[in-house]
Amino acid sequence: MSEPIHTSPVEKWVINPVGRFIGKSTTGGIVLFVSAMLAIFIANSPWADWYHHIWEHRLGFAINDSIYLDKSLHHWINDGLMAVFFFVVGLELKREIIGGELSNPRKALLPIAAAFGGMVFPAIIYLLFNSSGAAHAGWGIPMATDIAFALGVLYLLGDKIPTSLKVFLTALAIADDLGAVLVIAFFYTSSISIVNLSIALAFLLFLYLANKAGVRNTLFYGIVGISGVWLFFLLSGVHATIAAVLLAFTIPADVKVDEGHFISKMKKYLNQFNNAEGNDKPTLTSEQLHLLKEMRILSKQAMTPLQRLEHRLHPMVTFIIMPVFAFANAGVTFNNSIASEMLSPVALGVILGLVIGKVIGVVGVSLLLIQLKIANLPNGMNQRHLIGVGFLASIGFTMSLFVTSLAFEDKTFMLQAKIGIFAASFVGGILGYLVLNKKTN
Repeated sequence: MSEPIHTSPVEKWVINPVGRFIGKSTTGGIVLFVSAMLAIFIANSPWADWYHHIWEHRLGFAINDSIYLDKSLHHWINDGLMAVFFFVVGLELKREIIGGELSNPRKALLPIAAAFGGMVFPAIIYLLFNSSGAAHAGWGIPMATDIAFALGVLYLLGDKIPTSLKVFLTALAIADDLGAVLVIAFFYTSSISIVNLSIALAFLLFLYLANKAGVRNTLFYGIVGISGVWLFFLLSGVHATIAAVLLAFTIPADVKVDEGHFISKMKKYLNQFNNAEGNDKPTLTSEQLHLLKEMRILSKQAMTPLQRLEHRLHPMVTFIIMPVFAFANAGVTFNNSIASEMLSPVALGVILGLVIGKVIGVVGVSLLLIQLKIANLPNGMNQRHLIGVGFLASIGFTMSLFVTSLAFEDKTFMLQAKIGIFAASFVGGILGYLVLNKKTN
């Protein structure tokens, strides 16, 4: 009989509870919400000037009195840190396309079509309010869905909703992310430097060939990806987040050791470890250490570099990058004219685009495909679930804020768009929760 594992007071009262909190599906949304509320609180406090000023500090480096990459802290967060976020989005996309919900064309059709409808109709509604002028550029703002918040609300419902609904929303949100990336690439890109873009694409081709040649070292992809692909995309004028997604698609998604070989060899190592002579001390013998090293190497070979990277980066994105982005971008200083700002064409376009356009697009396109017998609702889902998903898709927080930073330079338009995003995300989240929480008679 094996001895029980003893835990120290620090593990019992600090490490384990923190680990359980981090492991919950709702945690990412909670941390993101707290960061946004903290930014809004500070932006409307005596520290407001400090808050708005700190993001304007410039960072860069100089060589022979020439300054390179001289960008504001806000710019580095949106183009640097968020590139890691989009890299993880790219990893998720590739994983879903290869072996997830997007790998089966028939199953993938409905969430992809729903995501497409959920992008087109919000943009149309926004343009009805902002058909011309500088405000016209914000049409991409209500197209996005925040997967962290949407899934966070969904998981609050627990067993009241079928697993198929969670899978459907995840696939929809990932397809939506891909659409947002394409919109940024084609419509929110500044003037392009063909030379720098060509260099970036050459590095990208080099990584693709390295993948085909069997290179699996993630550090190699990181060094070449940052110093080659990301840097030259940034210099080219094409938004650097596009580089992150393309880079993710070069990461190997195959294993070096298949499941059968892994199981048989691991059993052999475990048997050898069990029969290895111990030293009756807390430390291990050289033979035991060698066997553990071999098991670690075998375990690494049984995982795809893509999933290994996604697993490592996901906590950093969830608990550092997205909260920092929210803290840097959500700080809106409200004034006495907040009512008029909320009724401005930009704010109304965003609010109605998200809350109404998303529901019309997601639900309408899905029902059309179902009526035409082109696609079917996943098992366990009904029309009420579909409407609830439509409202949850109107939570556009992170991606909508990101597109706002690309669409507008006018601070008034940015303020109006952010007010619209906050209002729509709050209303959409509440309505989605209420619709899905309703008991079926």
